[in-house]
Amino acid sequence: MKVGKRVFRFFQPVFSVILGLGIGLLITYAAGESPWNVFQIMIKSAFGSRYDLGMTLFYTTPLIFTGLSVAVAFHAGLFNIGGEGQLEVGALVTAAVGICLAGVPFPLAPILGILGGFFGGALWGAIPGWLRARRGSHEVINTIMLNFISAGLCSWVTLYVLKNPDSQNPETASVGAGYLIPQLKFFGEAPVSVAILLALLASVFVWFLLWKTSLGFEIRAVGQNEVAAKAAGIDVGKIRILAMVIAGGLAGLVGVSEVLGYAGRFKIGLSPAYGFMGIAVALLGRSRPLGVVASALLFGALHKGTSDLDFETENVTRDLSLILQAMVILCVSADGLWSFFGKRRKKPESPQSQNVAGSLASTATAPATSAKVKVTP
Repeated sequence: MKVGKRVFRFFQPVFSVILGLGIGLLITYAAGESPWNVFQIMIKSAFGSRYDLGMTLFYTTPLIFTGLSVAVAFHAGLFNIGGEGQLEVGALVTAAVGICLAGVPFPLAPILGILGGFFGGALWGAIPGWLRARRGSHEVINTIMLNFISAGLCSWVTLYVLKNPDSQNPETASVGAGYLIPQLKFFGEAPVSVAILLALLASVFVWFLLWKTSLGFEIRAVGQNEVAAKAAGIDVGKIRILAMVIAGGLAGLVGVSEVLGYAGRFKIGLSPAYGFMGIAVALLGRSRPLGVVASALLFGALHKGTSDLDFETENVTRDLSLILQAMVILCVSADGLWSFFGKRRKKPESPQSQNVAGSLASTATAPATSAKVKVTP
């Protein structure tokens, strides 16, 4: 691949973000507001102080987990829309561990809570993975249905099994004191905790898993070419199940930030669609761990930055965040637009190279005697 093409592919997401934000801000002009003024309000609200930055990181943390969850499934050729259900089950299991084993001291208690959240989400992710691998049921349908099942199940457990007797709110009892993880005091009263460090560690783990281990190679091989992966002896069904288990576990870690790092209990409706936003985060980050972290920070900043628009403007509300996210995703996924620019940059081939290409095409039509898997990072 030529250097120019690599540079173009590297900066394409940046151009997409700028274009999407520009289109979204122009919509505010049609609503009677100055796009530049709206942009300044968003920047100040997201990064204007330590507290503002802390709130941005607080919103970023669960998006890293759900973005990584969707990214791992993407690499296996799966579309995980069940992050919402997986994070709810993981958060509930985290709270259940903290309630049932309330006497466990720190620092063992948070470790148990983290493991509980991961395995709770992993169990909920294993169900659609098994159904896809062994029964042929599409994971999109399964995960959507499981989102509704998890909502009902978590509501029942919260209201009838782990109900907080001292509150009329739909929430569980509080976890033991040893389960609460430290807050980052640098950001003042913002509820950002060391869960952000766990999210970054999870990003490193996903990178190491996918590009430095044989399991990661098999996951990417299945996602890129299922037929070749089977020919190479890879158990496609097993890999898909494992990929969904890991994806579900990563989504389940949202409970660490929301339960152990913030509320101290499980609350019904704790997620403002973090699971679905994770899909957008993974798409913008091109399913790469570093890209997911950067994309999650952007979406966290949009979520926090638009929160002050209700007070600072007359005609624009915080719902602008949804519009900006949609515009960014549309620009990122506009393959036709970027292919057009790529073709404009591509030079016409010489007759000699066309003859070589024709010879290779003729050779490719011959029966294959062996199959090899080639996976590029």
